[in-house]
Amino acid sequence: MKALTWHGRRDVRVDTVADPTIEEPTDAIVRVTSSGICGSDLHLYEVLGPFLDEGDILGHEPMGVVEAVGRDVTDIAAGDRVVVPFNISCGHCFMCDRGLQSQCEVTQVHEHDTGAALLGYTKLYGQVPGGQAELLRVPQAHYGPIKVPEGPPDDRFVFLSDVLPTAWQAVEYADIPEGGSVAVLGLGPIGEMCCRVAQQRGAELVFGVDLVADRLERAAAHGVTTIDAGQHDDVPAAIRALTGGRGPDSVIDAVGMEAHGAPVGKLAHTLAGMLPDAVARPLIQHAGIDRLAALYTAIDTVRRGGTISLSGVYGGALDPMPLLQMFDKQITFRMGQANVRRWVDDIMPLLAGDDDPLGVESYATHHVALADAPAAYAAFQHKDDGTFKVLINP
Repeated sequence: MKALTWHGRRDVRVDTVADPTIEEPTDAIVRVTSSGICGSDLHLYEVLGPFLDEGDILGHEPMGVVEAVGRDVTDIAAGDRVVVPFNISCGHCFMCDRGLQSQCEVTQVHEHDTGAALLGYTKLYGQVPGGQAELLRVPQAHYGPIKVPEGPPDDRFVFLSDVLPTAWQAVEYADIPEGGSVAVLGLGPIGEMCCRVAQQRGAELVFGVDLVADRLERAAAHGVTTIDAGQHDDVPAAIRALTGGRGPDSVIDAVGMEAHGAPVGKLAHTLAGMLPDAVARPLIQHAGIDRLAALYTAIDTVRRGGTISLSGVYGGALDPMPLLQMFDKQITFRMGQANVRRWVDDIMPLLAGDDDPLGVESYATHHVALADAPAAYAAFQHKDDGTFKVLINP
């Protein structure tokens, strides 16, 4: 089969690799029909190379049609149309029973002391071959895959793999009061969906902060009060001025370590990427620092007694945090990988009707063939050609 594979920093290629097979009785094989490129994939493209091997298959936002199942898989069968969550979870352990599928105790990667294994996402999370490929082996398929109806296009359901549950959890964790306010930092695919979910769930005032003009325009088109970070020396002050001087009830950081600014963090990431893997891996795990511009902005922006929800990915171990300010403002933090299966029942009713209230069918800006995926990665990284969300159609 053909698959998108990692070969080095900013070097991904479409290679011919062996077809996956059933290895465990809880496996399934899915023929992929759509697979997203995520902002988290850019961390692999740019930063996390020391945790990848040449030839690793990328991608964690797939859906497709089941081709085969192991003997212990009974809820899905060949021919079923399914979305595959990015986290691999068993559905019956202590953590899964508590709705923490991203911490599944069956698939936790104990070697690196991390949570549940993820599709297509480095040695830190199990080095499981990903879904930017023609075929995908799905572990724990007795529980993970989400069966969806025939008829609507893939775009209606594919975002259940990551974007929708990540945004839903971010809004849930933000704990926005009824009729309250929230500021979303970063209007990429996750941040923009956070805005839509927050509006859908009753937030009265939603702010969106970004630097990219077409992303600001996209959010403003559905009622978000946009703040162009490039036009304000003090973004928190600009938002406080619109919220009675207090700041919003909640802030969602949907940027993470890819934030603009924070030159020290950027330099550290660049230098780590130049080191031999054996040196870079422990440096990143135990002495790494992030670009923290967005997180510091969130802390400064949220009102006293408010909540910050982190959905942007951070990876540093020595990040300096303004604990005096955080303590003094009585800020609540919630964060973590999305627990995909926990939120599916809440989200599905918004996808099942004809009105498409979250606008998922028009969410992707680009659909590309697998052969064009390397160019799409580059365009997404540089935000060329209005690239906002890319779906690969193998």
